[in-house]
Amino acid sequence: MKRQTDLSAIEQLTENQQAPKISRQRLKAIFGGSVGNLVEWYDWYAYSAFAIYFSSSFFPSGSSTAQLLNTAGIFALGFLMRPIGGWMFGTIADKVGRKKSMTLSVLLMSLGSLLIALTPAFKTIGLLAPILLLLARLLQGLSVGGEYGVSATYLSEMATKNRRGFYSSFQYVTLIGGQLIALGIQIILQRILTEEQLISWGWRIPFVIGAILSVVALYLRKSLHETKAFEAQKNRKDENNGTIRELLKHPKAILTVIGLTLGGTLAFYTYTTYMQKFLVNTVHLSKGEATLLSFFSLLIFAILQPLFGGLSDRIGRKPLLIGFGVLGTIFTVPLLTTLSHTTSQWTAFFLLLAALVIVSGYTSINAIVKAELFPAQIRALGVGLPYGITVAIFGGTVEYLALWFKKIGHEPYFYWYITGCILMSLVVYVLMKDSKETSKLNEDPDN
Repeated sequence: MKRQTDLSAIEQLTENQQAPKISRQRLKAIFGGSVGNLVEWYDWYAYSAFAIYFSSSFFPSGSSTAQLLNTAGIFALGFLMRPIGGWMFGTIADKVGRKKSMTLSVLLMSLGSLLIALTPAFKTIGLLAPILLLLARLLQGLSVGGEYGVSATYLSEMATKNRRGFYSSFQYVTLIGGQLIALGIQIILQRILTEEQLISWGWRIPFVIGAILSVVALYLRKSLHETKAFEAQKNRKDENNGTIRELLKHPKAILTVIGLTLGGTLAFYTYTTYMQKFLVNTVHLSKGEATLLSFFSLLIFAILQPLFGGLSDRIGRKPLLIGFGVLGTIFTVPLLTTLSHTTSQWTAFFLLLAALVIVSGYTSINAIVKAELFPAQIRALGVGLPYGITVAIFGGTVEYLALWFKKIGHEPYFYWYITGCILMSLVVYVLMKDSKETSKLNEDPDN
């Protein structure tokens, strides 16, 4: 009896000694996954942030709105690759591993950034310039389409049970962080280069930086540990893992991902990637003012994500989603209408900040909610593919539709379009079960 007691004490001591090591390993994995995510999204957003400078290099004729419209068209086409990326990298993640899938996606992103940086202008190579721009954007769309589902899966599987909302929120912290770095570089370049220099060659600098950062992210991701959830399901050697056939066994989860993404992705891309152009083109702020305003509002937005994510660990995911749906439906039109008529930078800042606080109810937890809907053998594909399809149709067309409505003289129609889509998502939020309580992640090992 005494020997058994001594053995139990030794086992307990060993477990206590291993706990900090396990915790450090978990934090290292979350950091490595998040940093790679940040670099990928920096590369993706650099295109949007610097479009106001390079659009004339690839589309030299027409008004500034027409040039931006052409650039936004390529931005939208890049989104069409995201479902393919979600399928391709999701399948790799569920069959071969989360780590290998994330490593491959960041490599592909670096190629796209390097191609944009090195492509000559229209006046040098003619139509080949916009064709190469489109090719680079398609590569980036393929990469970022896979990044979302796989990184959401990886972070959710590495997070502790009671802190999943908090840790998974760092996907959007780094996603927004990527845009902040792009805007920060833009602010610096606006200070040290003239507008003529930025339009002529300065816009290439952020894409060179993006290619270099991707190499750093590649190194970090190669040292990551695989998740226990993947290792456990890999050992079962089921050939249906990561297949469309297996995914279609979860139709309710697929429809839920589409429904909860619809309104959120529209709101997110409106207030982040499109907003800088809106502030210049509609509010008539200078490019420098619009960049500064976007930077500081997004900085606060990033800080809000773990706060909302942590709140969801306490009260559940559903209340936050419903809060976004209700407030987004009520306030989208008033916020954007007032913003479009303001002449004050401070008023514009606080209106934009109010919108981003509302959107945080969606952005902070949408990744973990989707991951909680699917079992491990189909999780990365289940999160990435339906999300990629929805974002391609709705998120990817935000800039194009907004600029098109403005061009035909009916810009407020766009505000109502966003409102209608948020309302449809609200119906899904109300009808769905709280994924925190029904999480498929609870079925994984070590949970």
